[in-house]
Amino acid sequence: MERVPRGRYTNEFREESATDKPAGKFEVFKDKSDEFRFRLVATNGEIIAASQGYKSKEGAMDGIKSVVANAEDATTEDLTVAKE
Repeated sequence: MERVPRGRYTNEFREESATDKPAGKFEVFKDKSDEFRFRLVATNGEIIAASQGYKSKEGAMDGIKSVVANAEDATTEDLTVAKE
C-alpha cells in the first residue's frame, strides 16, 4: 500500500487500498483548557475515539501517527469477562 496525503490535518495518514471505501477522519482541535486534542470521526459524523490533551499540536499529531501505526495489528482484550 502506498501512503496518500489526504489533507493538512484531517485524514492525512490514511493508506489507499484496493477497495478505497470512504474513510473516517482525524480532527485536531484545542479544548477549553487550551490543550490540543484529536478525535476520530466516522463517515456518519459519529465520534468513535478521542485523545488525551497534549501541550502542542505536534504532540497531538504524533498521537494520531501512533494510533494509525498501532491500530492495524492491535488485539482486543475484553476486560468485562472474569479471568479463570
